Amino acid sequence: MKEQQQKSGLSLRERIDFRLDTLQSWMESNFHLENPSQAYALTLSISKFWSALSEEDREYVQCAQDAIEEGRSWNV
Repeated sequence: MKEQQQKSGLSLRERIDFRLDTLQSWMESNFHLENPSQAYALTLSISKFWSALSEEDREYVQCAQDAIEEGRSWNV
């Protein structure tokens, strides 16, 4: 794992933040309406780090999953 981390050049926190930033961008642009499976897969890749997420980040991921599942646009 550490070897993979060093190869990617990003710390665990940086990888989580990159995924969260990507999710936010996708949700705000309503990318999830045209690509729900891709957007949902991203939420799952974030969720595996649940214990490292803040309460706010966890809530955001859950709200995003709900919007993806229900096909709702993201109104920020």
